[in-house]
Amino acid sequence: MQHPASSHAGRAPIARRGLVLAGAAAAGAAVGAPNRAARAQGAPAAPGAYPSRPVRIIVPFPPGGSNDVIARPLAERLQVRLGQPVVIDNRGGAGGSIGATAVAQSPGDGYTLMVTSSTFATTSVVQRTTYDLERDFVPVALLARSPFFILAAPDFPANSVADLIRLARERPGAIDYGSSGPGSVGQFVTELFAQRAGIRMQHVPYRGMAAAVTDLIAGHIQILITTLASAAGPVRDGKLKLLAYTAPGAPPGSPPGPTVREATGLDYEVEIWWGMFAPRGLPPELLRTLNTAVNAVLAEPDFARLIQGEGAVPSPASPEAFAATVAADLARWREVARVANIRLD
Repeated sequence: MQHPASSHAGRAPIARRGLVLAGAAAAGAAVGAPNRAARAQGAPAAPGAYPSRPVRIIVPFPPGGSNDVIARPLAERLQVRLGQPVVIDNRGGAGGSIGATAVAQSPGDGYTLMVTSSTFATTSVVQRTTYDLERDFVPVALLARSPFFILAAPDFPANSVADLIRLARERPGAIDYGSSGPGSVGQFVTELFAQRAGIRMQHVPYRGMAAAVTDLIAGHIQILITTLASAAGPVRDGKLKLLAYTAPGAPPGSPPGPTVREATGLDYEVEIWWGMFAPRGLPPELLRTLNTAVNAVLAEPDFARLIQGEGAVPSPASPEAFAATVAADLARWREVARVANIRLD
């Protein structure tokens, strides 16, 4: 079902195939400057210019989640810059693969786009799909980034990441960590932490992050790595202990805490990102037009405040830089899945 856009709802490429962006970006020529300037002011597009009809952004999750909350105000502002309606189409289900399939099967003409998060990469590693992230999608624009929290239950004896690592080494497999489900990004980032720290913890999957946070507060699990938006309240209320952030870059107003690298020296830095993708075949000039328009929205102060309110920071980047981020994530998560034997049977 399509919904009009509204504001009320809220690093090195892989050698195997490379992202389809590589071919598109190499050819790139910009759309004529006069047409682009007119669209930036909200004027109708000139005949033959892009876009000449409404643009659809598929969000492969139900309304209300972080992808939807970021996509809606983005769409609202893109309407002004592109001079055409930009509508949100929520296609939730199967961990985002239903919506992603719809995008992959659409023409690469700039009229169907997708806003999703880095869970797109982890899902692509462990889930059987009819599409291939590298072959069937063009990374258009990075939207936002955010570190994860490393949280501990209130009665857990560790008060720092160093304490956690020491306890886990003393009692291999005795510490339980939660996630929002098998193959979730939470499982991946926690297993990466365990691999880099040389420890082993027991995975306890939940049906969603809310249940995992509740059980962490109750002490049924001891550790949880999750997003700021999922647990900032309990941390501020003193119901959970913040041991560290997984990367720098927490938005203003976030609870104070070191990064894992700062606290331990471990080579561990990971964050969640949100981004825009298009089906393969997107012409280079449309790729540049969309990337420029999105980056302009990210620079708007009110949009930045909105994103920061969701625990993230706007992160404008070129298509090439975003493609490198996606490629690096795929390579990293494939190795994590292999070592930790993460798979969905």
